[in-house]
Amino acid sequence: MKFNYICSECGRRFEIEPLLTVCPDCSRRQVADQPLAGVLEVELHPAAGRVIDPAALLPVEKRYFPPIPVGNTPLWQPQALRREFGMLSLYIKDDGANPTSSLKDRASYLVSAFAAKHGIGEIVVASTGNAGSSMAGVGAAAGQKVVLFLPKTAPAAKLVQALQYGAIVYRVDGSYDLAYDLSLAYSTKSGGMSRNTAYNPMTIEGKKTVSLELFQQLKKAPDILFVGTGDGCITGGVYKGFRDLKQLGFIDRIPTVVSVQAENSDALHRAFHTGRFESKPAHTVADSICVEVPRNGVHALTQLKKFGGRVITVSDEMILAAQARLSRTAGLFTEPASAAAFAGFMKLRSDLPDDAAVVILATGNGLKDSAAATRGVQVPERVIRSLDDIT
Repeated sequence: MKFNYICSECGRRFEIEPLLTVCPDCSRRQVADQPLAGVLEVELHPAAGRVIDPAALLPVEKRYFPPIPVGNTPLWQPQALRREFGMLSLYIKDDGANPTSSLKDRASYLVSAFAAKHGIGEIVVASTGNAGSSMAGVGAAAGQKVVLFLPKTAPAAKLVQALQYGAIVYRVDGSYDLAYDLSLAYSTKSGGMSRNTAYNPMTIEGKKTVSLELFQQLKKAPDILFVGTGDGCITGGVYKGFRDLKQLGFIDRIPTVVSVQAENSDALHRAFHTGRFESKPAHTVADSICVEVPRNGVHALTQLKKFGGRVITVSDEMILAAQARLSRTAGLFTEPASAAAFAGFMKLRSDLPDDAAVVILATGNGLKDSAAATRGVQVPERVIRSLDDIT
């Protein structure tokens, strides 16, 4: 298998090397408060034969990957939800089962291996929480230094997790978007490889493995996939995996991807309908998908349009209700960004064929943000000392 970079906008090809992040030509058009211009993808040039081993479809050799068990996450078959919604082929892909309890481990795993291959010992990242704690954990397993820029509003669990792994953490007095810009300035000034979403092509490439696993587990591609969306990098990665499978002849069509955004963090949804990305303040209980400028917005939007995807929004109330429903009906406690995907499924259920193979992509464990989860439950105020106190 041979690999190279290809610009997702102009189609220019480049050799893969560590200092190249975005297309040098298209990135000259970069405008402030707009998604990244010139996002690079990894292009496959397969040898003869049909290969489906996910590791064989990644542009870094196995020996460079750190000793941490990323991927191979379970595919749930929620019987009660299947009966309730009348869909016998409803599945939940539980990526909260990754080592740091997040799908972001897939990107961090490949970024870490790429850095190791090229002799890079420091990785810099901005995050709302999951990408940072993920890179910190994977980096710890690899013996790499991780520098994290984290908004001060990030959930405490994600901050503590990153610190436990030994990351150097700078808390930013502002949004994720400011943290992103500061991290890029830091890596330019002080060195280190940026792991930032979409800016590092390995982030999209690593996340594609969730699609490869779904194909292995289902023995086919799903018909419809629901994914909570902020920056659009997971959406881009999901599409990349299915496109690779189609290129290799394993599937003959790309599944319908439904990107689900929070109502008050809906830049991709607005652009899907207007064709323009306009920055405005974002706020939602689902911190992992709370962004003002979706950095992978152009790349994700192009694929959603090309392959018949959809972008919908759900309210915070719907997200919290979906989180509680998943917990009580399926036994899966997932964070709000993951619950957004399930909320999107419930919103569209009446439009879906009963026999469709539908996957809800659960991207993170609920304990990542237990404070948000308390908004969807009633914590008992009364305490007891004996059974006599129960009335």
